[in-house]
Amino acid sequence: MAYAATVMSGGFSAQSAVALGGGVATALTAAGTVSTDALTLGRLDVHMIGTCASGAGVILSSGGPGDSCMVFNGGANQCLVYPPSGAKFNELSTNGAFILAVNTNALCKCVSATQWLVVLSA
Repeated sequence: MAYAATVMSGGFSAQSAVALGGGVATALTAAGTVSTDALTLGRLDVHMIGTCASGAGVILSSGGPGDSCMVFNGGANQCLVYPPSGAKFNELSTNGAFILAVNTNALCKCVSATQWLVVLSA
């Protein structure tokens, strides 16, 4: 994504530049222990989890093909990351979470209403 300042230099408004460049949510707190009570992540490009209790998790908002987001776990415990309801990550089961280790991130890419691809950092 381009920096907002670069987009604005092309004639776009500040609001349009931010929308094109994507948003960031910081200091998030993972919640719950299952997909139905996990913290729902907004439709932003980057989500930074700052607090994650043992067994807690987050769930992605629904998206369309081509949508993507980055999730970073800066909490003290691993975090469960759930797909939107009715979807799955890679070859995991539908509604199944993957584990995001401490100080790692995941790039999540929607390819259909029921399939998301995930790439984990080292």
